[in-house]
Amino acid sequence: MTTLQINEVAPRDGLQIEAEFVPTEAKIRLIDALSATGLARIEATSFTSPKAIPNLRDAEEVVRGIKRRPGVGITVLVPNLRGCERALACGVDEINLVMSASDSHGLANLRMTPEQSLERFAEILAATRGSGVFVNASLSTSFGCPFEGEVPETRVLGLVERLLELGVEGITLCDTTGMANPAQVGRLCEAVLERWPEAPFTLHFHNTRGMGLANALAAWQTGIVRFDASLGGLGGCPYAPGATGNVCTEDLVHMFEQMGVATGVDLDALLAVSAGLPELVGHATPGQVVKAGKADRRYPMPAR
Repeated sequence: MTTLQINEVAPRDGLQIEAEFVPTEAKIRLIDALSATGLARIEATSFTSPKAIPNLRDAEEVVRGIKRRPGVGITVLVPNLRGCERALACGVDEINLVMSASDSHGLANLRMTPEQSLERFAEILAATRGSGVFVNASLSTSFGCPFEGEVPETRVLGLVERLLELGVEGITLCDTTGMANPAQVGRLCEAVLERWPEAPFTLHFHNTRGMGLANALAAWQTGIVRFDASLGGLGGCPYAPGATGNVCTEDLVHMFEQMGVATGVDLDALLAVSAGLPELVGHATPGQVVKAGKADRRYPMPAR
């Protein structure tokens, strides 16, 4: 059975919307601790304007300060050509481009329609040629838009096709606002895997309506083996009304490991890192397994 590949997004997707700036040294310690747990990739930061996302204004310092561990890819979000150049100068393994499947979310989040995003991606891809850096594109609102509602499957498939034609190597299908349900996830995953069986697809779920793990299971049942997840369930899109955190990494790993599905992750080590999150961010986190313990936890009989 193929080992899953878990991409940890808390250092970027989680910390970007925290109320307080997490010090650079603390970010580096967090990523170093995460890289020792067996995660396949870690999204370390975003090379965006410090004015746009002040919490990630230390992108260069973070990427240059972390310990690079063999087998753990360091990926970063890149919004434009300048961000790409900054990321390449830091020697990242992967860059992640972001666009929306819906016009309204694209305008709210990126100030660009999907068509405009594709034009920008072309110049970024030209800058990466010959670098050896893997280029992934995340397609937000693939399962629904908070402004427009349903996003037709044909639209999502059409944008995936255009991204792959541009030269993007991997695609992440994002449930940006937690609107997806398992049946819908299964249908879209089957459709993309049938049309592009060799393309590496990643699924990115939010737990806004409590269906994050169910949706991940539905994706895995179609053959998906790559998942984004956020330690402690941190995160949420600031331009998606009502959106809460990403599916929790340790809860996702626990579910699959209990099913006998290999994740390559040391769950005990991951839980130890998660236990330190509340002190780091200054509030409780929504992850469940770190609170309840693993399913094989045993308790003493109550005294009579």
